[in-house]
Amino acid sequence: MPQFKERVPHPEKAKEPPNDIDEDSPRKAGLRDRIAHFTWIWFACTMSTGAVAVCITQTPNRFPGLDTIGVIFYIVDLVLFVTFLAAITTRFIMIPKKFIASLHHPVEGLFFGSFWVSVALILNGMQAYGVPHTGPWLIKALEVMYWIYCAVVLLVGIFHYFFFFKDEKLNVANALPAWIFPIYPLLVVGPLAGTLIPSQPHTAAYPMWVGAVMLQGLAWTVSLLMYAIYTQRLMVSVLPAAPTRPGMYVSVGPAGYTSAGLISLGLQAPLVLSPNTFGTTDTNVAELVKVLGIMAGIFLLLFAFWFFCVSTLAVVSGLKEMTFTLNWWAFIFPNGGLTLGAIQMGRAFNSPGVNGICSALTIMLVVLWLVVAVFNIKALWQGSILWPGKDEDKDIKGISWGRAANTA
Repeated sequence: MPQFKERVPHPEKAKEPPNDIDEDSPRKAGLRDRIAHFTWIWFACTMSTGAVAVCITQTPNRFPGLDTIGVIFYIVDLVLFVTFLAAITTRFIMIPKKFIASLHHPVEGLFFGSFWVSVALILNGMQAYGVPHTGPWLIKALEVMYWIYCAVVLLVGIFHYFFFFKDEKLNVANALPAWIFPIYPLLVVGPLAGTLIPSQPHTAAYPMWVGAVMLQGLAWTVSLLMYAIYTQRLMVSVLPAAPTRPGMYVSVGPAGYTSAGLISLGLQAPLVLSPNTFGTTDTNVAELVKVLGIMAGIFLLLFAFWFFCVSTLAVVSGLKEMTFTLNWWAFIFPNGGLTLGAIQMGRAFNSPGVNGICSALTIMLVVLWLVVAVFNIKALWQGSILWPGKDEDKDIKGISWGRAANTA
């Protein structure tokens, strides 16, 4: 019988596919390669878009068409959120091990909170843009979603920090405002409750008010601890690298959103609190709580402005070295908290001057959003972001899509 030689595959063809695309070969990365690097920090974009939509709906000195602009931003926010959710879900379906790895990662993991802040801002916009055009069913739905949100983000704030305490050893010399992010979703509970309460029945509004005060207090206290670590870093170490300095604005958000929440909840106190709420028959108790809320809010507002000024000087000093990173979205969403705090202060004092500043701040946020969006799209097109070796997950080794993903 004739003998046949065994066919041996060509050496090049027998090679296993690489774990990832070579970052020095930008033309070779396909859609799967790029989605594999879709990280949590992308939700900073939806945070910013939602913050702009909320600021527009609350800003004073309104004009015809302003509500339409706000609706456009809110719809864009919803579209981006669904798109980003689909992208990051696809990433974790392709590479299941990256889900846990992303939560533990000392950089990417911190931005898990941005997903939940985006949810809170969507709920806030749902109240502003949805309730006036729907029936009472949405009011009840928002009450339920509010409590679900509070429960989930409280667990996130507990367990996410615990895992970092247990498994990661972060260097204080590299401390960043992003260390606040695990508790950030609770920082927006106060402003969210302040928006929802006016349309809620008293039986729902009262527990919502009490819960918001407690959760806002927790978030602010934890943020204050992180502020101390971050300030220590600024005193004993160098400033962050120039491209990441916009992330310094994250430090503006905790004080800004807490200020907005306390003033808003203070203004709602007369509608929520009865004379015997604290075991007293004094009919002025609600007015006293209102004054305390406003005082606490304005006490913090200038603290947020101080961090805004420090961050701005740091960014300006590094302008020549600036390149786009997703940290640029921090130009917007933390300063949205400062703007909301100023808006609530204008409401409390009924001040035309403060209201004018708030309108200017809102315009500034819209302009910044457009500028950052253009740079983001340009960087995405050029492969500067969402590219193998160029995103926050670049040092997660041994976990990638393809045949290697099954053995990682």
